Amino acid sequence: MILRDFLPSPSLRDYVRKHQVIRFEFGAGDAIHCKVYCPRPETCLMFYLRDLQVVRYQYESKILRHPKCTINGQHTTSTERFVQGYTWLLQIVLQPSALYLLTGIPAQELTNTFIDAEDVWGKEIRTVHEQMCNTDGVEEVIRIAELFLERLIRRPKYSLQGIDKVSSVILNQNRSLSMDKLAADSCLSNRQFQRRFTERTGIGPKLFDKVVRFEKAFFMKNANPHLDWLSIALACGYYDYQHLAKDYKYFTNLTPTGFYELDTKAPERTFGVVEVKQELLV
Repeated sequence: MILRDFLPSPSLRDYVRKHQVIRFEFGAGDAIHCKVYCPRPETCLMFYLRDLQVVRYQYESKILRHPKCTINGQHTTSTERFVQGYTWLLQIVLQPSALYLLTGIPAQELTNTFIDAEDVWGKEIRTVHEQMCNTDGVEEVIRIAELFLERLIRRPKYSLQGIDKVSSVILNQNRSLSMDKLAADSCLSNRQFQRRFTERTGIGPKLFDKVVRFEKAFFMKNANPHLDWLSIALACGYYDYQHLAKDYKYFTNLTPTGFYELDTKAPERTFGVVEVKQELLV
């Protein structure tokens, strides 16, 4: 069982936040396992090197299958991911505006959905996937992915601008932020700031800030199951427990305790692993 985060090469860090390796194998004949994946402040490029995952969106009955190379947009709704057999996945978590910069696709077109990466990069990414499937080493798979990413950032559709740094400020917040100040720091009017931020990240800055805060509470509870919810709420920038509970209801349709109990049934728990915010490995 592997569930580890790796820091990208320095040359990639304007575009890539981390590489996440997910690798585990269930026994023959094991039942299908389901993980409820809550909204997170991330867009991803995902490479499935063995079995694929199927996904069901909250409030929907249709089951969808991820392509072997998947571009996953920013999500604000929970999804159910079903796994069985051998899961061997490299998930490249991108900087919030990186998909827009590298593909030219307005990010709101990818919000709460995913597309086949071959539709964007064709034979190039198909070759990269084949190379990954022909090796068994984690370091080699990451090396192949980074060579591909290096090629992409040498030919971006758009260049990095000041507003692309704003999402990083929100990601690393430890206090309430003024959207007016962020707009002013970006040298944009409030209306321009809202429009351009949404175009780059898929959602507006206030909603992005809400997703960031929610994820921090989710990881803090997983890492510290003994902590009460009020303590977690205050540590993560909420006014009180009800403020936290309102966001949980918005993103998961469950109470904080209800969603935490659901997460204790996630597939990785079968292997004794709890998903928490990790120190990035070089």
